[in-house]
Amino acid sequence: MVKNNPFLSDTYTSIWSKHFDQGRKALKLDFLSNIGFYKKPSLPLHINLGKTLTKGMNYSLAPENSEDYKKKVFLIYDVPGYFNINSSTPSGSTLKIHKSKQYPGFGIELGQYNNFNEYMLSTFSKSSRYKLNKYKKRFEACFEVSYKMYSGEILKDEYDAVFDSFKKLLTKRFDDKQITNNNLDPKEWQFYYDVAYPLILENKASLFVIYDGSTPIGVTLNYHSENILFDAITVFDIDYAKFHLGSVTIMKLIEYCISEKIEFFDFSKGYFDYKTRWSNKTYDFEYHILYDSASFKAKTLAIGLKSFFDFKQKLRDKNVNERLHRLTYKLKNRKTETPTLETQFKFEDISSESIPKGLTEIDLNLSENHKIKTLAFEFLYLNDECSINLKTLTDTTDQYYFIGKAKKVRVSTN
Repeated sequence: MVKNNPFLSDTYTSIWSKHFDQGRKALKLDFLSNIGFYKKPSLPLHINLGKTLTKGMNYSLAPENSEDYKKKVFLIYDVPGYFNINSSTPSGSTLKIHKSKQYPGFGIELGQYNNFNEYMLSTFSKSSRYKLNKYKKRFEACFEVSYKMYSGEILKDEYDAVFDSFKKLLTKRFDDKQITNNNLDPKEWQFYYDVAYPLILENKASLFVIYDGSTPIGVTLNYHSENILFDAITVFDIDYAKFHLGSVTIMKLIEYCISEKIEFFDFSKGYFDYKTRWSNKTYDFEYHILYDSASFKAKTLAIGLKSFFDFKQKLRDKNVNERLHRLTYKLKNRKTETPTLETQFKFEDISSESIPKGLTEIDLNLSENHKIKTLAFEFLYLNDECSINLKTLTDTTDQYYFIGKAKKVRVSTN
């Protein structure tokens, strides 16, 4: 069971209400503890504060038959199966519950591990452990890497700088995938920005940041209960994809969880291959619909909600939602979309040759040099060179020169 759920905190719920319910006071019920609700206009329907933006809701029912549920329906989104909520209704009560299974959830039970190596030994084969360690070592050898977990304190200026980078990286990532990302909806992103800062100061959230020099290249927003770390949003600079920053991030977060005695690292909702590789526990998210079975209107509404959510899940099982996100992205970006061509290249070792005269150094951080930056990172990865020693030169044709500390290559592109 979750202890001190951050999504039930006054800070989280009040900020959510300010953004999505005009700051109205939450409705609290006697028959059900922990959760605050808001009411849908013209319907006897009450929905949990936080709606679908939480990573897990828990509640308990009063053992005695309180009657403030009469003629009403209560919808609670995203109840993780591993919370093990006792949803038995009191004897003789007309209160009933429908449950609709939704997204799959994934996580890592860490309570049995004393250190990171124990977890790796129990989860991955020798060859897989070698590859994962190689990715991390190669990444740290090729760049000026540092890691920072902002939890408990962060200067507001530093917070703003990280969140600005966070948004840019997320936009870049999903532009590359050509999929709409709900987190980047202006209203939703503003909520994340407003809620994360006070929760960090309260030790109910954190930002894990990977830096290359002083530049954030990977950011993860986490929420914290007493015994669980919830991975809410993770992104890394796609230019560094060769170095498997996703795996590096997970390794560092597992290390953090074990060192802080956090028992469960929750990857949250949705299926992704990486979750199945790292997880040792799977569960289901459910929507709980509590209603007064003695009220025809409430009973009909509850049955309709369950049917609707069950149908939506069937569509998700057929990947209709992903196709819809791709279509939405194309409709939003159809005027600016440009065809992309695959870059063909060949590295030619010129370490024993002198560098031609008259070459021009280029700035890999300029957006127009994105493809060359990708090739430069390929050079770093293949040759164990460090970015601080790298010079990238061009002769203004389709030829580029990557000059490292020990290796020099000429690159021809189409």
